[in-house]
Amino acid sequence: MSGEMRFLSKTHANPDRSASESRSTDKMAKMNQAADPSAIDFPPYEYVTGDPGSGLLLLCDHASNAVPPEYGDLGVPAEQFERHIGYDIGARAVTLELAKRLNAPACLTTYSRLLIDPNRGEDDPTLLMRLSDGAVVPGNAHADQKERERRISRFHKPYHDLIETTLDLSLQSAPPPVVVSIHSFTPVWRGVPRPWHATVLWDSDPRAVRLMLDGLRRQPDLVVGDNEPYDGALKNDTMYRHATRRGLSQVLLELRQDLIANTGGQLEWAGRLEPILREIAQDAECRTIQFFRSRCDAD
Repeated sequence: MSGEMRFLSKTHANPDRSASESRSTDKMAKMNQAADPSAIDFPPYEYVTGDPGSGLLLLCDHASNAVPPEYGDLGVPAEQFERHIGYDIGARAVTLELAKRLNAPACLTTYSRLLIDPNRGEDDPTLLMRLSDGAVVPGNAHADQKERERRISRFHKPYHDLIETTLDLSLQSAPPPVVVSIHSFTPVWRGVPRPWHATVLWDSDPRAVRLMLDGLRRQPDLVVGDNEPYDGALKNDTMYRHATRRGLSQVLLELRQDLIANTGGQLEWAGRLEPILREIAQDAECRTIQFFRSRCDAD
């Protein structure tokens, strides 16, 4: 596996944060360690401290292709971890650059989606993939319910607890933030090229989605997708769990992986997204709690 695969949990200091914010950050840093001492050696998340009043919370569900030492390589060849099945190529760097530019909090995972997929509900049958886009995952083939629960407790739950705590902190100090999730998609799927440069996935809440689509479509060189190549309504995924159920405005961005595979592309896309996200963060309607019934919950 490449050197890119080793990420550590870290908190970026903000000299202007209050004592209560500092205590909340310390709590997040210790949260998973209390549940499992091995988290000290392989923290299950990466946290960027930003301004809780920035109006945004950035998420990156598939930031890393790393696997904790106790799981080896899951029986998967190293080159498979460099593919889209291992992680969302380029998404971490774009997320971190946006967090820096916008002074926004960010929560990112540190483990490969092949270990456990944080963007799935705990009861989702694809939480532990045994086969992913043609690649067999032997380390998941015989994972029983006990192992499933261990991975949820060790990796999945701490990430989602971190998001909950970060949102609680933001809601205490400012109007509700907009939840923004950064993903990337493979440019070719089963031999068919995908034409989009970026797509927006969403369920039923159109507030931030409209602004994001409009902002991207104002850039004439882009082909922009709307709920392509996937549908944004997924029961108990990250956005459903943390935004839809709380009535928070939300937008999930999918960027084509070949466009953000290197530093130049990552900086370019952070530059494209920064003004749109600033507009969203300043939009009064986006900064309110409104409940939109999920299409997942439709009769």
